[in-house]
Amino acid sequence: MRHNKKFNHLGRKKAHREALLSNLTISLIMHKRIFTTLAKAKALRMYCEPLINRSKKDDMQNRRLVFSYLQNKDAVKELFGVVAEKVADRPGGYTRILKTGHRLGDNAEMCMIELVDFNEGMLEAKDTKKAKTTRRSRRKKADAPVEAPAAETTAAE
Repeated sequence: MRHNKKFNHLGRKKAHREALLSNLTISLIMHKRIFTTLAKAKALRMYCEPLINRSKKDDMQNRRLVFSYLQNKDAVKELFGVVAEKVADRPGGYTRILKTGHRLGDNAEMCMIELVDFNEGMLEAKDTKKAKTTRRSRRKKADAPVEAPAAETTAAE
């Protein structure tokens, strides 16, 4: 019976799944953005966000624990150096998943998963907000002042 086993097994045994998620996490940390299937990205988010959260406190215990998951010195150094500096004040939600369509071969749903604080385009768009617009018409207010001065000028002549 599979009671209380709700995570996605991705059609793999436990060791293969952990190796897959470890390698995807290493790629995400090193490249800041990767393209994969939607199911793998959702499983990756559950795997890598606690590791990113651990990197906010740089001590030997957290480094050893993250290294036990990743088994890659360069990725651990990048995570505790560059990535931890950017996510220091963020309370959670370190990754973003954007759907990109379907794969041609097997029609699998593809997506891009990226670290939120490393997308400069979205950060600039967030800073420059547009003025608030309304959907109602302003014709009545615009017509009324235009007609009133016209009537006054004819009376003055």
